[in-house]
Amino acid sequence: MPTFDYRAEDTQGRRCKGRVEADSPRHARQLLRERGLLPSELHDAAEQRTAGTRHAGGRLSPADLALLTLQLSTLVQAGLPLEESLGAVAQQSQKRRVAHLLSAVRGRVMEGHALATTLRTFPRAFPELFCATVAAGEQSGHLGQVLEQLAAYTQARQASRQRIQLALVYPLILMFACIAIVAFLLGYVVPDVVKIFVDSGQPLPALTQALIAVSDGLRRHGLGLLGVLAAMVGLWRWSLRQSLWRLRWHRLLLRLPMLGEVLRAMEAARFASTLAILSKSAVPLVEALHIAAQVIGNLTIRARMADVARSVREGGTLTRGLELSGDIPPLMLHMIASGERVGELDHMLARAAEQQEASLAARIALVVSLFEPAMLVLMGGVVLLIVMAILLPILSLNQLVN
Repeated sequence: MPTFDYRAEDTQGRRCKGRVEADSPRHARQLLRERGLLPSELHDAAEQRTAGTRHAGGRLSPADLALLTLQLSTLVQAGLPLEESLGAVAQQSQKRRVAHLLSAVRGRVMEGHALATTLRTFPRAFPELFCATVAAGEQSGHLGQVLEQLAAYTQARQASRQRIQLALVYPLILMFACIAIVAFLLGYVVPDVVKIFVDSGQPLPALTQALIAVSDGLRRHGLGLLGVLAAMVGLWRWSLRQSLWRLRWHRLLLRLPMLGEVLRAMEAARFASTLAILSKSAVPLVEALHIAAQVIGNLTIRARMADVARSVREGGTLTRGLELSGDIPPLMLHMIASGERVGELDHMLARAAEQQEASLAARIALVVSLFEPAMLVLMGGVVLLIVMAILLPILSLNQLVN
């Protein structure tokens, strides 16, 4: 029977609201009048829920997901019913988008749906890893403990992502500053200075002539070059939306000398940490491998991890499958093999992920520390060439005068 949300006034003029089951809106109004209520608003609850789902179907940032998971795990661990915990977290949130999302989740839970089933209706907000872990917690009856582990995992992933982003901020600022300074020198400073030597009629050195040509090219065709660059970026982004080209691009990234090793280490750490939280939550290994493979961003490594899940389903060992894939570092393989032998796979996966993330952080710090002086040396070399191109004609004029 359809359900309707209403707002009404009683015989004493007091306002109230609630929900009533009826065959039609007309029947619902009749039932409310029989109760002594005068309805002012009447809406189909299913339509309201659908509209709320569409409104709340946006994407959650990693920081928002980590925060609401931590708050929800705290309330559930404290013994509050799930629907009250969801309502409290929704009221606590200062972002209207997050509050709408949690209210929609709470509404479906109050209707009798499982939390994991409800979360899967919002795939852009809650990834499959999150939903599978919650489902395992509900099935085992330890939702609070599983949410606590999931909160720790999401916070660790957010902290790792922030460390990498902060490490890249200064090099990117330095690179754009170098490009802007060189472009300003070539576009505005060099033409005015070199014009004096051009008007003198004296033959100019090859370096000065090359600098003049580059400066004239930038001034005449600068906007065109920016347009071509923007078109190339747009074409590159379009090609990444095509599965074939995206696969080729990901395969190329893994072959790059230094970047390939860093990407492979990042994906290995993400895979191990995801598999660890799923194993701790009692998710079956084959299902956990499929979910962990979907978390990997590089399509080439994702396909090989899907092959690992297939080999485990056919009876092979996890260590052998990962060894054949070639994407897991040897130290991680030894730790995983040790955990598989002694029956503590989840514990060893977590330790392997922590070790790999620490190694990755050290490697990124090394790359960044090398990038900064390299950019400074490159900028100094370009400025030196510009200064030499200006000074050489001056020295030639002095020699002619002498």
